[in-house]
Amino acid sequence: MLKQLAAALMVFFAAGLAQAQPTLGVEYQELATAQPTDSPGKIEVIEFFWYGCPHCYKFEPVINPWVKKLPKDVHFRRIPAMFNEEYAQGARAFYALEAIGVEERLHKALFDAIHTGSRLRVADEAVLTEWLSKQGVDTKKFAAAYRSFAVEGKLKRAAQLTQGYKVEGVPSMAVNGKYVVITNNIRSFEHLLEIADYLIEKSRGNDAKAAPKK
Repeated sequence: MLKQLAAALMVFFAAGLAQAQPTLGVEYQELATAQPTDSPGKIEVIEFFWYGCPHCYKFEPVINPWVKKLPKDVHFRRIPAMFNEEYAQGARAFYALEAIGVEERLHKALFDAIHTGSRLRVADEAVLTEWLSKQGVDTKKFAAAYRSFAVEGKLKRAAQLTQGYKVEGVPSMAVNGKYVVITNNIRSFEHLLEIADYLIEKSRGNDAKAAPKK
């Protein structure tokens, strides 16, 4: 009797573990054609976002502490999604700020300005430039970068990645050029990051480690 009970408990426990492991096609997808990464020797994690997206804005305070705790073999990148011209304007601002070395300092401040207070219109270059001036940015350098060849190239690359990763909405997470979290079946931002953690481990060959709890 005890042996039967022990066996039943083992089966139940094993079933629980299996249920906890994310399901291909439900919580994540594997790309038929892997995308090239920019992080040789590391597991690359991408967050696709848009400055105008309220969900991306709410995701910021959740993802930032997670990024700070990523292992050394993981490289995190933000890529502005490119679905249409409105998205492209936000992406252009992102890459121009990156080009002059102030994007990291102003990323949160720009999100705040867009979604609170004056509701900054990031697609309006004049309004954006006026706001940047108040943040101590060299607006001449920004204007030069805004339409530079380098920024144009990054916009094209962002469009290729948006299409290559089959991104349909933001925020979206991709791992190691191969996996994409299916956000339609994600319960919360925390759950999204749990799936990303699992895909990082999967990229290392540790499929069962750190599986999200149901």
